[in-house]
Amino acid sequence: MTVYFTTPAILLRRVDFGDNDLILTFFSPTRGKISLIAKSARKNGKRFCGALDLFSAFEIVCSTGAGRLPVLQESTIKHPFCQIRSDFKKTVYTSYFVEIINNWMEPDVAQPQVYDLLYQVLDRLDRSDLPDELLSIVFQMRLMIISGFSPDFSACGLCHIEMDCLNGRRIGINFAKGGMICSACNSAVSSLFYLSMGTIKQLQWMGCGNWNKIARVRFSAQSIRESLEFLEAFVPYHLGKETKSLSILRQLRNEKVKNEVNSCRKSI
Repeated sequence: MTVYFTTPAILLRRVDFGDNDLILTFFSPTRGKISLIAKSARKNGKRFCGALDLFSAFEIVCSTGAGRLPVLQESTIKHPFCQIRSDFKKTVYTSYFVEIINNWMEPDVAQPQVYDLLYQVLDRLDRSDLPDELLSIVFQMRLMIISGFSPDFSACGLCHIEMDCLNGRRIGINFAKGGMICSACNSAVSSLFYLSMGTIKQLQWMGCGNWNKIARVRFSAQSIRESLEFLEAFVPYHLGKETKSLSILRQLRNEKVKNEVNSCRKSI
């Protein structure tokens, strides 16, 4: 028996299948990550309004039956996020976000909070509402909190001394323990990632989910760099792999630094 369902969804991935079809991976608030087949999508562009662009938000109608891949029947684009695709850096950041979602989320498990997070971040990235780097920090921190893998910044993971009682300007973080290790205990743990106390507190604010509060936070360049380096190591650690888009993102940043250095040298 064929069953139809309708849901909002963001397109994460598209792969050619056969001569004319596409295999599409969407992320939906009601059904989580879902894979569909769009029959004749490459042959007849009019069938799906001429576009099934990555990262866009749609309203999709699908049919499903026992033992077969759901079939995309209709798609109506709700938000194309055009500014993202016209900006290379924004495209790379978005690729990083959706690659994490695609690898992290279980198929057919509803994750409305994660969907709302992804939609809001893409919307703000598209509107340049906040700096790209700040949105990346918010996305990663909120995803870790929603998923139950957020770093524990409340107390030392070994002796449990509270953060407010810790001494020192830089605090060690151990990924395996999932949080902070105080200076008295750090000799018992290897592979520490160090963050300043100020960066830790700002990361906590980023995870609150209050966009008005987030917009008022003022990060220093050092805190942004520390936060990105930390989260881009912490998230892949728990994901179990490093995404391809993260490598491109790092190359992009390295090129920016090189260009800034060369510019400074020329001006001297």
